[in-house]
Amino acid sequence: MHAVGEPMKIEELPVPEPGPGDVRVAVHAVNIVPNLANILNMWTTWFPHSPLPTLPAIFGLDPAGVVESVGPGVQAFKPGDRVYVNPGRSCGSCRSCRNEDSINCASYAFAGYFGFSPTALDLLDRYQGGLAEYMVAPAYSLVKLPDSLSFNAAARFGYLGTMYSALRKAGAGPGKTILINGISGTLGIGAALLAPALGLTHVYGTGRDRGLLDQVGKLADGRLRLHALDDGPLDDWVREETDGYGADIYIDALGPGAPHETFLAGMRAMARGGIAVNIGAVAGDLPVDIHRMMDQQLRLIGSAWFTSGEGQAMADMVEGGLLDLGPLEHQVFPLEQVNDAIGGIARRNGGFSNFIISPTAAA
Repeated sequence: MHAVGEPMKIEELPVPEPGPGDVRVAVHAVNIVPNLANILNMWTTWFPHSPLPTLPAIFGLDPAGVVESVGPGVQAFKPGDRVYVNPGRSCGSCRSCRNEDSINCASYAFAGYFGFSPTALDLLDRYQGGLAEYMVAPAYSLVKLPDSLSFNAAARFGYLGTMYSALRKAGAGPGKTILINGISGTLGIGAALLAPALGLTHVYGTGRDRGLLDQVGKLADGRLRLHALDDGPLDDWVREETDGYGADIYIDALGPGAPHETFLAGMRAMARGGIAVNIGAVAGDLPVDIHRMMDQQLRLIGSAWFTSGEGQAMADMVEGGLLDLGPLEHQVFPLEQVNDAIGGIARRNGGFSNFIISPTAAA
């Protein structure tokens, strides 16, 4: 990427060399997330405080591939290992990093995407993204993949892991009643796929597209209860489904353009003592009823991304037969068609579509 708002270009660059603690990965698959077009075209206007890497730069958020070489000091990985590369980068020395809380690093950044503070620029420039034949990444970012997990499916770990981390933060498990706003979308469908692995028995989900909801309803061994938003207020529906109790956990996976009322209805559907987790980034100032939150002892938190350890847990779930990513519909493009893939993602089959760039595929 040379300039904001312009198509990306294919160029020949030197093969990167891994430094101490780093590995070089031969990239086989990179997931194209729905938000990438916004990052490339409007990010500097929308969020100028969250920097892009210094341009020109290699983008690409969710790579998976094979370790080709390792730098000095790398012990847990070796050439030939199949891996997913978590794009989260941390400095290793701020207070959060020293407290083993790297995802809250003061300079936290998504390699090949954007940073969360002005001090993230160094990490963004040091570690480029995955839209290339080769990339360098710190060993702490890697997730070992079982042979049973394809690179295309592993490249979906970003949004899947975002849902997994939110569910973990909320204490999701057997006996908990969970509401997922936007369950048929790219983020939301992760809850349907993860439900069997986490032992979730009461999963309620909303969406607007009835056809997609019908597809989602076939997942998770029939554990899902689904509601089309055109069929009435979701908070009334949840109360009816739970005998007036409400949802112990509410996860909002709706994107920045979603109407505020849908988010607020989810808040009204919560049970006393419940927790709400926002992972979809609904934009703007929302009139949340703070007094009700106090009276009902409700919590509302934001959750951004996931750790490499959580990514490894998901890979282990796949290996153990608990997590089935078979329902994903892979649409694979060669690297030369990256701009076509970014432009075509608007025509996806909800969260089932998995847009993949494969640097090893022929144009």
